Amino acid sequence: MSKQEHKSGIRETPDSFRLSDAAEGLSGRIDCSPENIEQGLAKLVLSLIELLRQLLERQAIRRMEGGSLNEEQIEQMGEALMKLETKIHELATNFNLSPADLNLDLGPLGRLLE
Repeated sequence: MSKQEHKSGIRETPDSFRLSDAAEGLSGRIDCSPENIEQGLAKLVLSLIELLRQLLERQAIRRMEGGSLNEEQIEQMGEALMKLETKIHELATNFNLSPADLNLDLGPLGRLLE
């Protein structure tokens, strides 16, 4: 059993991934103006939807390469994913967000999206 692993098998978070380290760079003040709250919420929601869209796209590619989808299913899935991507970009534009804004910085964990 490693130094970072408890008897229960649960591993401790390495020091490099501590939330307190990520919070050190914060100014201590949060801007709670209605515009910033709305844009921040939109950024979070759209980032999560974009993450899910990318995961679905990867799964669709795996299924397509594995031969578990017929031509009609491939066409439907491709069309749905393209429409979703278009809608995400449209909504991001409505909130003055760029695609790069949706790639949230998770501190020591890196960026949310590839």
